Amino acid sequence: MKSKIVKKGAYGYIENHKAVTALRTLLYFVVCIGLYVMGYLTTGTSKNLLTIVAVLGCLPSCKSTVNFIMFLKAQGCSEALKNQVSDYDNTLTTFYDMYFTSYQKNFPISHMVLKGNVLCGIAENPKCDCNGAEKHLEQMLMQEGIKNVTVKIFSQSDKYVDRLSQLMKSEADEHKNRQGIIDLLYSISI
Repeated sequence: MKSKIVKKGAYGYIENHKAVTALRTLLYFVVCIGLYVMGYLTTGTSKNLLTIVAVLGCLPSCKSTVNFIMFLKAQGCSEALKNQVSDYDNTLTTFYDMYFTSYQKNFPISHMVLKGNVLCGIAENPKCDCNGAEKHLEQMLMQEGIKNVTVKIFSQSDKYVDRLSQLMKSEADEHKNRQGIIDLLYSISI
């Protein structure tokens, strides 16, 4: 049986995880309610061990609910943009559906690439603060001790595709901490 869970950074990740977190949240609450009902039916009172287990089971249920709400707010890469940038997937290190959060704002980045010391992406959502996203990513990279990375977030797809063409033609060496950058991007996005 083939797994239907889309990995982080792949196209369709956000849409897939909306369904996964919805099912997981529902399952957690069903188990909690089932435990409570079983305890009540077997003892005739709410004062039993299964009630305590059911209440404690609400903690991961509520955490899953928050995760589900975050995925509901997030939007992934559109099919039109995917068709424009899919030619670069084999030659550049690409990331789809990256949704970065900070204390002040959220940054939905539909597509990103990493080539050498350049990290660039596109925000399809017109409400996304591209400059804020750049500063947030630069700050996160600096906190991890990763230096000399240029971050650029575009809001127009034609300029972004032009930049991808330039990056593909460039002979830039891979950043010495390439895997660290990839790990950081995955760890700070939902």
